[in-house]
Amino acid sequence: MEEEKLETRGNPEPERKDPREKVIVLKNVKKIYHMGKERVHAVDGVSFEIYRGEFCCLLGTSGSGKSTLLNLMAGIEKASGGEILIKGKSVRAMSENTLAKFRQKNLGFVFQSYNLIASMNAVENVEFPLVFKRVPPKRRRALAEQMLRQVGLADRMQHLPKEMSGGQQQRVGIARAFVARPEIVFADEPTGNLDTKTTMEVMDLIHAMARRNRQTIVMVTHDPRLAEYADKIINILDGKIQSVEVRRSAEEIEAECQEEIRKYQEEKQRRKELRMQKMKNLRDSMKTGRKKKANAKEDAAAEPAADEENTVLGTAVTEILDEETAIEEALKKETEAIEEKAVTEVSEKDE
Repeated sequence: MEEEKLETRGNPEPERKDPREKVIVLKNVKKIYHMGKERVHAVDGVSFEIYRGEFCCLLGTSGSGKSTLLNLMAGIEKASGGEILIKGKSVRAMSENTLAKFRQKNLGFVFQSYNLIASMNAVENVEFPLVFKRVPPKRRRALAEQMLRQVGLADRMQHLPKEMSGGQQQRVGIARAFVARPEIVFADEPTGNLDTKTTMEVMDLIHAMARRNRQTIVMVTHDPRLAEYADKIINILDGKIQSVEVRRSAEEIEAECQEEIRKYQEEKQRRKELRMQKMKNLRDSMKTGRKKKANAKEDAAAEPAADEENTVLGTAVTEILDEETAIEEALKKETEAIEEKAVTEVSEKDE
């Protein structure tokens, strides 16, 4: 018995499996471009896994193959070899129609150049992905407006892209990417066209929304500062993985999700209380207005007799003034006649 216990203690503990779901799995993925007789290995035998709710960053310099890798995962380009599984489904094996439907249902995109439709205002741009999901018009509009409020553009809903700054346009792009609640959001250099201050604001926004909804983010960047937002950093050079840095555990990610959800619920409650207070003030204002109107009617009902008396008095005064005016004019004419007669008599005597 003692020997069995000692033997059990001596056995190595079984390796713990991560309980989280693997939403993206790459196995020996390759992308080869043919340029004349030359073969360019843009992605060369890449393998890694991304778990649900992770914020993963593909970090590398220009030309390292990071954007090509993102396009392969999103199904925008076809891999030359290897296997790409998104939610357990092979991207390479999908037809174009199947892939398009899969993207509409599961994926969101944030682009460096915003890619907003110039003829549509902010609300219309944000609700556009919901059209393909057959969401009813009223529901689409409500969801789009709610998302724009969350990204701080409540006062820009009717603005066209040309009427907004770069930061505001990217906020619209983020709202559009998140409005349908996709499980995975791909972001290709999402802050490449923005200044430093706006860049950090946009990154805070993407990180917060992903945590709030427990969404998976795959972001491409060349900037190590932006990589600090990630839970996992995959360094890429010349189409190959140089290193993988796991910066947060599953427990830490979940704690951040809980904290962000708590903050969002508190802000939501604060806005609700603010709306209720505004409605109460409006109702009180309307009640006060109705009381004033009722009092005015009572005053108007009590004053008719006085008004009639004033009218009679006014008429009498007018008549007296008219009579005095007539007398003055008569006296004036009589005086002129007397003066004229006197002048005539003097003239006759002189003759």
